Amino acid sequence: MTAARPYNVLFLCTGNSARSILAEALLNAMGKGRFRAFSAGSHPKDAPNPLALELLAKNRLPTEGLRSKSWDEFARPGAPELDFVFTVCDQAAGEVCPVWPGQPMTAHWGIRDPAAVEGSDEEKRRAFFRAYNELHHRLSIFVSLPMEKLDRLTLQKRLDDIGRVGGEGAAA
Repeated sequence: MTAARPYNVLFLCTGNSARSILAEALLNAMGKGRFRAFSAGSHPKDAPNPLALELLAKNRLPTEGLRSKSWDEFARPGAPELDFVFTVCDQAAGEVCPVWPGQPMTAHWGIRDPAAVEGSDEEKRRAFFRAYNELHHRLSIFVSLPMEKLDRLTLQKRLDDIGRVGGEGAAA
């Protein structure tokens, strides 16, 4: 797989307020111009979760421009041609997705929903931190893949394997 432009990556979740927002910000920082990350949801919330934005800011990652948006934005004419689409929640993985321009490679990288955690503010922050760390670990593996040297079948296997590293979709 070769790219004359940055690889466009879309992270999907139902609400596009926590996990997918974290993944978008992380990959945009970690990808160093080699990747361009986006996020969207099947039923987006009104705005990103404040705890997600707080965590990103604490880690000195840009939060400007992050917003909850519908996955329909990325299926419209004029949308970025996607190279990769990753679901980060089990619910979005089970939904019928739009047809993405460019025939992107897809994988499921399930992460427990930190926004669903009930309890003290500290317990909620710990849940966001766990999700952030899982995503950071997976994205570290992803950005280190030698994309240009891997055939599509091998790359797909690697993407699927990354989805089994920790997280809710992982085998124990």
